[in-house]
Amino acid sequence: MDPVTQVFLAVVTEAAPAHNLSMLALITDADIIVQLVLFILLGMSVGCWVIIVNKIRLLQHAADRTEAFTQFFYNARNIREAYDSINQFKGSPLADIFLRGFTDNEKLRKIGTENAILGSADYIERSLRRVVADKRTELERFTIFLATTGSTAPFIGLFGTVWGILRAFQKIGATGQASIQTVGPDIAHALIATAVGLAAAIPAVIGFNFINRKIRVLANEMENFSADFINIIKRSYLKR
Repeated sequence: MDPVTQVFLAVVTEAAPAHNLSMLALITDADIIVQLVLFILLGMSVGCWVIIVNKIRLLQHAADRTEAFTQFFYNARNIREAYDSINQFKGSPLADIFLRGFTDNEKLRKIGTENAILGSADYIERSLRRVVADKRTELERFTIFLATTGSTAPFIGLFGTVWGILRAFQKIGATGQASIQTVGPDIAHALIATAVGLAAAIPAVIGFNFINRKIRVLANEMENFSADFINIIKRSYLKR
């Protein structure tokens, strides 16, 4: 056992009575400020895990539906055939983009004027750009909480650590003793705050990076599909 571990175990052992060495007991015996810090960190950690699990499930479903829609769309005879089967691909951002583009294109075709035909591709391109931006914003919803937790949780835990050490120094000043029995509990509480802060921050950072990568892949696919759809629309107008 390394020296650091030995010191930590000695502090925790001296910090609590022999009959009550549980982590829960250390937390319940902590100062109100340390308990508040731990409560905040616990809430942030739970929130992060809820976001991570839900986002991964959502992004995986979107990726699966997008792959299926892409294969179907590029093998379809025309965009009308793709439109007739669009309900099979709910959950795919590309399907929503296609639906907006197809709907706008049909509206402009019904107008039938020369100016409408000439400006339709640009109009649809702007419309699809807005849809892509909205879809990306929707996919990124709540991910800011992961970034916030990853960057602030260690410092919140550090605040609890500093507070616990200050309490230990106060006891030394009040009693004139620097024994483990005197400062052990507060040092243990300080170490717990540090550990909980890291436990909240590390999964948040990993989850944020993983989710962001998934979102970037989907965003690239949305942009590429939008460009391909616009090219299809332009070719259809040139044939008229």
